[in-house]
Parts: sequence; C-alpha cells; structure tokens
Amino acid sequence: MLKIRLARGGAKKRPYYSIVVADSHSPRDGRFIEKVGSYNPLLKKDDPNRVVLNQERIGEWLAKGAQPTDRVARELGKLGVVKWEAGNNPNKGQPGQKAKERAEERAQREADRAAAAEEARNNPPPVVEEPAAEEAAPVEAAVEEAAPVEAAAEEAPAAEAAAEEAPAAEAAAEGEEQA
Repeated sequence: MLKIRLARGGAKKRPYYSIVVADSHSPRDGRFIEKVGSYNPLLKKDDPNRVVLNQERIGEWLAKGAQPTDRVARELGKLGVVKWEAGNNPNKGQPGQKAKERAEERAQREADRAAAAEEARNNPPPVVEEPAAEEAAPVEAAVEEAAPVEAAAEEAPAAEAAAEEAPAAEAAAEGEEQA
C-alpha cells in the first residue's frame, strides 16, 4: 500500500521533513517513490514556507490509492485537498488485558487479607491452659538442677580462699623457722 508521509531530515534537535510517497513497508527515512513537498516545523505557523506541497502530484497519487498519514492529512485538510477529521479512540485510555488481570488479582489479594484480618479480630486463637501440676514439675526439675551448680559455686570460693591462705600460712611457718 502506498502512503503519503513525512520523512525526517535535518540535524539533531533541528527537524526538517520531506513529504514523500512511499511503500508502507519501507523505512521512515528510507526508500521513497517521489518527493511531493516539505514541512519545516521550526517556522511560524503563518509562514508560507512552513508547508510546501505539490498539490497536482498529491492529487494524482491520491487518485491512484495512496493514503496520507494523519499528520499529512491534517496539512492537506488545511489546503482543502483532503477532508480531515480528528481521530476518536475512546479505548485509548483504557488499560490493556494484562493490566486488568493484574488489577483483579491485586483486588482479590487485598480482599483475602482484609477477610483474614477480620477473622483474626473476631475469633482470637484459643488460649491453651496447662494444668498447674505439670507446670510445677519442670520448674522443680530446673530448681533441682540449679541447686548442685549453686552448691558448687559456693564451694569454689571457699576452696579459693583456702588456697590463698595456704601459701600465706607456709610463708609464716618458714618465717618462724628462720627466726
């Protein structure tokens, strides 16, 4: 299919477009059949050199079935060559199928969390009370295990004190023998 479209030229940040007739499958700035005008967006809107068109050739290409792109049709509409109407796509702002599915999954997870939180508030977990006798037995066993450790701890300082006193006693005994 033939298209009447813009082919970009010019330098970086200084666009200049050629209006060309090209096959729809060829690259934007690539091969074209005929150049039929130019468009310089840097010029003022009322400047006559902003859009230069060869209306005779464009009319011939339109008769052969070439379709203008939206931007070119807008410029041709200003000259009265083609009737141009703004496109209306009411679904443009709608999210895609995957986005809708993700939103539904997110809403389902939030609903599940809210239900679980409500369930936890309404039905607190049951408190399991163990008999006092069973609780006392492990405590008594722990006390019995701690008692030998405490007794050994009490004996250890006594042994250390005796060991400290022994050298002092030996030194005193030696001192008496020498005198």
